[in-house]
Amino acid sequence: MKIILKNFLLTFTFFIISCSPAGSSFTPNPIPVIPAEIGIGSGTFIFSFNDIDIEVFYHVPAAYSASSKVVFALHGGNRDAEGVRNNMIQKSIEHNFVLIAPKFSSQNFSLGDGYNLGNVYEDGDNPSTSTLNEQEEWSFSIIEPLFDSVVSSLSLIEEQYNLFGFSAGAQFVHRFIQFKPNARFNKVVAGAAGWYTVPDNNIPFPYGLDNSILTNTNLSNLLSKDLYIQVGALDNDPNSVGLRHNEYADAQGLNRVTRAVHFFESGQNIAESSNYNLNWSLHIIQGAGHNLIPNADNACDLMFN
Repeated sequence: MKIILKNFLLTFTFFIISCSPAGSSFTPNPIPVIPAEIGIGSGTFIFSFNDIDIEVFYHVPAAYSASSKVVFALHGGNRDAEGVRNNMIQKSIEHNFVLIAPKFSSQNFSLGDGYNLGNVYEDGDNPSTSTLNEQEEWSFSIIEPLFDSVVSSLSLIEEQYNLFGFSAGAQFVHRFIQFKPNARFNKVVAGAAGWYTVPDNNIPFPYGLDNSILTNTNLSNLLSKDLYIQVGALDNDPNSVGLRHNEYADAQGLNRVTRAVHFFESGQNIAESSNYNLNWSLHIIQGAGHNLIPNADNACDLMFN
């Protein structure tokens, strides 16, 4: 079934927890909570944010309770949020979590700039102060109010959510925690990203932090996050469709396996040299290629076991 979110507001408002990254001058604005029209079972609803209507696919298990957790599942570059939801329904039932899969359409969030890079810059490959978008225009900025919408509708008491992203979605989630360090995420699984934004001020954004508003990132805080970096052991084709190759991407490795290892080791090296606590972990899924299902299954097991 498809449910359209009604245009009504609750009489109370809330202030979003400040999520401005280091170097950003943005301040949060009061946002009204609009409860999602969501119920037990599978369906869709429309979430309106910043004058954009976003189709959201969901599954609410029959056994859900007020203490059930919310898991956001971020689709790959094919923008198939419905397929992601459908392939994760059984895990939603098994672990009794509320599954939310928003669709970041190509129409509203075009190419990698609009989705993979969070729509932070008009051209993410050439960041500049003049092309920095307003924070409410970031695709990253949709997650927090969408969470509040779901929580309000289902009367949940959980104050945090988990994130899982596959392929382009993995790019989204690992950058989300960098640009939104104070957002209310708990566990984050980045599955099979094509390439990464490494926490290194000597490498230009989007491959590192230089020339971006992330240059003053609190690395100790970033490395303390529960980030699970995973990739299929057979996801090692350097000629995989859509896999970016250039000087900076190839410096991370020539395929998704080596790039995942490189990203994890970059955090590990920083933690060791600066004596920071590291809560990142690396997970190689044996027998898996660049495929959603083993990545999604393993992600759910990591988050709930």
